[in-house]
Amino acid sequence: MSDSTSRVDSLLSGARFGQFVSVGVVGALSDNTVLTVLHLALGVPELWAKAAGVETAIVVMFLVNEHWTFAGQGAAGRRPFLKRLGKSHLVRSGGVAVQLSVYWVLVSYLDITLEIMGTDLWFLAASPIAIAVAMSVNYVFESLFTWQVHVDDSR
Repeated sequence: MSDSTSRVDSLLSGARFGQFVSVGVVGALSDNTVLTVLHLALGVPELWAKAAGVETAIVVMFLVNEHWTFAGQGAAGRRPFLKRLGKSHLVRSGGVAVQLSVYWVLVSYLDITLEIMGTDLWFLAASPIAIAVAMSVNYVFESLFTWQVHVDDSR
């Protein structure tokens, strides 16, 4: 089997993708909780609150992916773990850029108001849209580069 076929087959694992999406839901809840608390309760500007939420979600999702979605992938030990954590941050930087860009466009350029009980919550509704767009970027790059699912784990 060619390397490119192996990569595609690895990405098309329905079970793994389902786990990744489930973990993404946990990350989205983490992200939106931090966004809401920082922006509504503490008055942090939306984009800064969103960035803090994204970072929280990255760490939470990495830990869940490490122990569930990609359990058994990659070498054991502290050093390989820290290497995967660093790689995950590097790899997810593309997804973060996509997510923050989509979020920024949604809250800055679309004239949408979602008023509930006197508070405009459009910033909170825009967040899952941006997360969904970035998720596909993250799945492909995390699978191929962080956990290298296409590589036989006999190394």
